[in-house]
Amino acid sequence: MDAAALKAYASQHLEGVCRLMEETLSSDVALLNATNQTVLKGGGKRIRPLLTLLSAGACGKRTPDTDKVAAAAEILHNATLLHDDVVDGAAIRRGKPTVMALLNAPASVLIGDHWLARAMRLILSTASHTLEYTRLFSQTLDDLAQGEILQLQKSERCDTTFADYLRIIHCKTASLFEVSARTGALSADASPEMTDALGAYAHHLGLAFQIKDDILDYKGGDIGKPVGQDLNERKVTMPLLAALEMVGEERQREIRELFAAGGHEEEILAFVLDKGGISKAQEVLESYIEKAIGSLAPLPESEPKSVLVSLARYSSIRTQ
Repeated sequence: MDAAALKAYASQHLEGVCRLMEETLSSDVALLNATNQTVLKGGGKRIRPLLTLLSAGACGKRTPDTDKVAAAAEILHNATLLHDDVVDGAAIRRGKPTVMALLNAPASVLIGDHWLARAMRLILSTASHTLEYTRLFSQTLDDLAQGEILQLQKSERCDTTFADYLRIIHCKTASLFEVSARTGALSADASPEMTDALGAYAHHLGLAFQIKDDILDYKGGDIGKPVGQDLNERKVTMPLLAALEMVGEERQREIRELFAAGGHEEEILAFVLDKGGISKAQEVLESYIEKAIGSLAPLPESEPKSVLVSLARYSSIRTQ
């Protein structure tokens, strides 16, 4: 299944989830309602709710609760982006002005809070497994906050290790991928074995997905933010970590000092390219893709399982 086929499949199966998101976010406050609609129309890949639906389908059934937790995952994701744009001072998201740019930073924070509250309302309206959904989403929110703070801490000193990086991308990306899959499986009353298999799949997929974003930050791609933003914000990501492994400790220290000082982005980029950091990061990405696909072994063959495999393969080659 190629990118176009995946997009068509997602569009067809997510139609009901998108309607539910609109209904959930509806407000009689005109400015809030108009802004909500602007954000919703801004698009996004909708990977997290698709993971929820595919996980439920791979476990045998899609229920009304499936759509609720799928919508909640996407609403929660967008809420964190509204907050992230304030933290990052971002004026552009997905090629369009952010809420912070259109209104102001306080409005973006408040609208993000509104989206978080509506996501929790959806979760609390589920018919079964409500306590477990709440526990899982609460843990993910904690992960997201801790990941952002850890990244801020590390960007001050530019001393991020591989273990630090994996923790950051687990918290910032893989955690929400995993909760999307796990809640989808739960909504289908899946066995613990199948739920864990889908959770492991989504965890590894989330790591691969973020590594791909970090690669595209170096080489260019339509990822909704300017190329080189991570360099400008002194975020040590996989391409730089992979390049650093190719030199001795003294050169590593020199590069990290240049990175911390700022203003040496072109030199850092040249170093990463010269040492094969991008290709080595791609190899790490591929290893997580294979782990993700291997995690699906306990699931019976089905169309949703096949699409999950295709989604993992696509994550390796995407340019957006």
